[in-house]
Amino acid sequence: MSATYAYDEQPQAGHPLRPGATPHDIRAHLLPEDRKEFDDEFRQALIAARDSLDLEDLFKMLEHWRRVALLQSNPANFRQVVRRAAELLTDETSPDNEPLAVTRAKAGM
Repeated sequence: MSATYAYDEQPQAGHPLRPGATPHDIRAHLLPEDRKEFDDEFRQALIAARDSLDLEDLFKMLEHWRRVALLQSNPANFRQVVRRAAELLTDETSPDNEPLAVTRAKAGM
């Protein structure tokens, strides 16, 4: 797999988390508790890209986080995804009032 990047000077209309979203837009749509992890991974990916002159891992990292941000942009849906993942992994139903952080830990998310 090879990474590619295209730059179009025309503004792109549409959802801010469309493929090719900016790191700023991705970060803005993450839950606050995930932003530090995003920041750390982004810094490390930038350093690695600078050293290797290869952007593939940076693009992969951004795409991973773009998808996370897309899921998190709908909090009710994200909570359902997390609950379902936790239930599949633990074979137990999570209580409705369980804090999201607890459910996420069970789901490894």
